[in-house]
Amino acid sequence: MVVDIETGGFQAATDALLEIAATFVTVDAQGLLAPGETITFNVEPFEGANLEPSALEFTGIDPESPLRGAVPEEIALGELYGQVRKAVKATGCNRAILVGHNAHFDAGFLNAANERCDIKRNPFHPFSHFDTATLAGFAFGHTVLAQACKRARLDFSSSEAHSAAYDAAKTAELFCLIVNRWQQLGGWQWPEGPEDPE
Repeated sequence: MVVDIETGGFQAATDALLEIAATFVTVDAQGLLAPGETITFNVEPFEGANLEPSALEFTGIDPESPLRGAVPEEIALGELYGQVRKAVKATGCNRAILVGHNAHFDAGFLNAANERCDIKRNPFHPFSHFDTATLAGFAFGHTVLAQACKRARLDFSSSEAHSAAYDAAKTAELFCLIVNRWQQLGGWQWPEGPEDPE
């Protein structure tokens, strides 16, 4: 599950979570990954949340705009987690793994929101994440999402960037490309089958 969060600053405990999006990832019969549906929510700043002007200028988000159709954190997370749980159950897994570009940042804001909303059933693994900034640095020699996509020959629009839905979808494309390329090179095709080699 690829997640992107847009915020009102860099401090998860004090700064507002303003947008959250998640792109589902599918796996075909050959074990290749593909980006699936993206769901997104505009989120109301929690009571007392800090909003850094520089962060709002960077993302272009106006938290006061009625056109955002923003919902409280607990509604956004409740609906998102409900869909994540369905996907987890359908695959026979126990938890979803959060994939993100600088995943620790998104996970930190998500965990802070979970605490504020007193959410007990978080469908994401509490500490295991895949970070596409690190993977992109390894695979393409650049950690910035726009530059990594360019080097991977994926279309990337600077004008659409820094919206949670767009960044989640592009991060999912990049993640799937890296994993698929590694698999096609034999990276996790064990001769004895799906189990780890002895």
